[in-house]
Amino acid sequence: MVLAGALFLDGLDVSMVGVALPSMGADLGMDQSQLQWIVSGYVLGYGGFLLLGGRASDLFGRRTVFLAALAVFGVASVVSALVEVDSAIVALRFIKGVAAAFTVPAGLSIITTTFAEGPARNKALSIYTVCGASGFSLGLVFGGLLTEVGWQATLLFPGPVAVLLLLAGIKVIPSVARPAVNWGHLDVGGALTSTGALLIVVYAVVRAPDVGWAAPSTIGLFVASAALLIAFLTIEARHRNPLLRLGILRSLTLVHANVSAAVMFGSYVSFQFLVTLYLQDSLGWSPIAMSLGFLPAGLLVVASAFGMDRVLDRVGTPILIAIGLTAFVGGYLLFLRAQPGMGYANFLLPTILLLGLGFALCFPAVNSQATAGVSDAEQGLASGLVNTSIQIGGAIMIAVVTAITASSGGTQVPGQMIGGMPTAITVISVLSMLGVAGSLLVIARRRRPEVLALTGT
Repeated sequence: MVLAGALFLDGLDVSMVGVALPSMGADLGMDQSQLQWIVSGYVLGYGGFLLLGGRASDLFGRRTVFLAALAVFGVASVVSALVEVDSAIVALRFIKGVAAAFTVPAGLSIITTTFAEGPARNKALSIYTVCGASGFSLGLVFGGLLTEVGWQATLLFPGPVAVLLLLAGIKVIPSVARPAVNWGHLDVGGALTSTGALLIVVYAVVRAPDVGWAAPSTIGLFVASAALLIAFLTIEARHRNPLLRLGILRSLTLVHANVSAAVMFGSYVSFQFLVTLYLQDSLGWSPIAMSLGFLPAGLLVVASAFGMDRVLDRVGTPILIAIGLTAFVGGYLLFLRAQPGMGYANFLLPTILLLGLGFALCFPAVNSQATAGVSDAEQGLASGLVNTSIQIGGAIMIAVVTAITASSGGTQVPGQMIGGMPTAITVISVLSMLGVAGSLLVIARRRRPEVLALTGT
């Protein structure tokens, strides 16, 4: 309950603040490009330090790392609700993301080293990951309710909950022996270069519509990001205790799980970002009305918790990922039909139901596949890697759709989609289609040995 509660809180935090973005923008005078940093600041801190968090949990003790990071998360939540300077809020969101980067891999590796691989672990992972997906889905409802009180409430709420989880965790998470290590075992250089590469590429994409994609400053930022990425790979190849042991990427199923995770979350979180602004700023929906509109997706994800472990046991994870991503594609394409005056049951409900189905299938499947067959010593690495992929996908895709809408140059017309929104959703749909195609290739490759064995060749 403590571990699943922490993951629920992490998912809740991202989507809850997303609902409050229009209100925050109105009060703080932030435009769309600035607002995306409220979300991107969190996911960049999250994605940039997940590998370090996973490695730290393996080296310094999963219980210690989990509890310490949970405390930082709670404090940063409370402080962020007390300031009204946009740059300070973004900085605190980044700190919260870094804290989550340590709680998530530590929590997941506690589960995977406690339950044996097979039905027991599948059941534990299905409950755990569905709680994370439920937090993200139901965060919209919490966000709508709290935004009616004030957008500061969405920033404050996770703080007291984190404190309660911390107190419970101190009591129920057992202490275990850990190897004698020191800070020299941590690959800080790898963490800084990977995070720096992500920050720069997101900044470049968001800034490009204003200064030009071919501007020397834009090209220079992309070159700097590539240089940091090369530096990261060089460090990982030479470091005695790398954040990312490059040999782990030889596993096709692991790579497929990570790419699918990035596609799944990147497409969904950027779609939600656009739809939140469209429903509230263009259609005039209240925060609570918008959050209730998304509620069916959350209910589907919650309901899936009662049988997802059995599905994981019986159906291959690549098949579940392919079906889930297909549901996402259907949801995005259906939304493109939206016209002024269309009722909720016509233009939004079908999309929401398909997105809920996609999350219910994809989220547990990618987490299960990403950690299957990995030794206990590298469970922190594997869990950190898949969550890194999730957050990187989110950060990059939000930056891309923001750049697309900013480049459109259109004015906001009540009832109409935000300028560039149809193009952005089409890009999101194409990305998800590529994810489906990749999953089908993996399924075909895994079935090929079976066919050869049956034919005797």
